[in-house]
Amino acid sequence: MMSVLLLGFTVGVILALTGAGGGILAVPFLVFGVGLSMAEAGPIGLLAVGLAATLGAVMGLKNGIVRYKAALLTAGAGIVCSPVGLWLAQRTPNAPLTIMFALLLMYVAWRAFQKSRPAHARAKASGRGKPPPCVLDENRGKLNWTGPCAWALTASGVVSGVLSGLLGVGGGFVMVPALQRYTNLTTQSVLATSLTVIALVSMSGVVASSAAGHLQWAVAVPFSIGALSGMLGGRLIAARLPEPYLQKGFALVSTLVAVALLVKVLG
Repeated sequence: MMSVLLLGFTVGVILALTGAGGGILAVPFLVFGVGLSMAEAGPIGLLAVGLAATLGAVMGLKNGIVRYKAALLTAGAGIVCSPVGLWLAQRTPNAPLTIMFALLLMYVAWRAFQKSRPAHARAKASGRGKPPPCVLDENRGKLNWTGPCAWALTASGVVSGVLSGLLGVGGGFVMVPALQRYTNLTTQSVLATSLTVIALVSMSGVVASSAAGHLQWAVAVPFSIGALSGMLGGRLIAARLPEPYLQKGFALVSTLVAVALLVKVLG
């Protein structure tokens, strides 16, 4: 139990330091640290990430930076599609599932490394020429809803939901870039809204997994307690560390874990 607690604590710290996408490491940590298969580790990772995201979402709601209508629309699409991913996960052999996860982890690592580069910061500071489909009305403090806006958020929710059920990931690596691309929300609002979506989609996947008898509570409970503790502890030091170094460190760890997964399944 102590080793599972420490694994969960590590995931929580990474989640706090690197943002919503850091929870993707929960599944490989369970695979290597506890010896679970991908299908067994997925629901446990969803529970831990979902609880940690709920904590962040509640804090965002208190600060009034969550765009709850956008979050509900996106999460609704994800909740509908999450059982599809779960159904596929239970019927896909462990080897191809592991390879898919490793490739996805490499993609997330590449995006994190790109974010750490000075060129990315300059491009972000220069702004965008074409306005995004979802524009925040500064006077009303609400998004102006249009057809392209609703479609973009719904499509993002569908991708996040399928991946959460299939690979046991919260979908932060999907939601954060999607909200940054399709809206003009501030960084804080993007992260808080993304965490709200992750919390809702993840917990729906947990309920479906538990109902189907695929959730191992003996591992899930201590792992989730550790993740929540790590999330709280990590937030205390996150603001003191430069973001580029955090993103580079996350990219390095993610790449090493992805390579280890490939070696494990192919070797």
